[in-house]
Amino acid sequence: MVQKDRMSPNEIKASSILASIYALRMLGIFLILPIFSIYATELPSQPSIFQIGLALGIYGLTQAIFQIPFGMVSDVIGRKKVIYFGLVLFIVGSLCAGLANDIELIILGRAIPVSYTHLTLPTKRIV
Repeated sequence: MVQKDRMSPNEIKASSILASIYALRMLGIFLILPIFSIYATELPSQPSIFQIGLALGIYGLTQAIFQIPFGMVSDVIGRKKVIYFGLVLFIVGSLCAGLANDIELIILGRAIPVSYTHLTLPTKRIV
């Protein structure tokens, strides 16, 4: 391997941090999938099957709805600001869902953290 093809220490650090954030995000979002339907049936509010399904699927729905608008916003105000805003949303949503005792708050907590890594997709054509 030629020296110029290697990543610099700053690139390695930035890539490691981004990979760690993304890995934690994926772990936090998808770790509950195998056991959530069993857990949800034990909630005091006795959620319906629709509510349980909505709690599982709302994340993908909000991601699909907000991906393009947030991409347009990132073109205007910059990607870093949108990524930081998305990280804050992710933290708030995770806390909301993690501390919830009823299905409505779990649905809200899963809906809040729209995918901040996809919020950075440019909508303008890059030439």
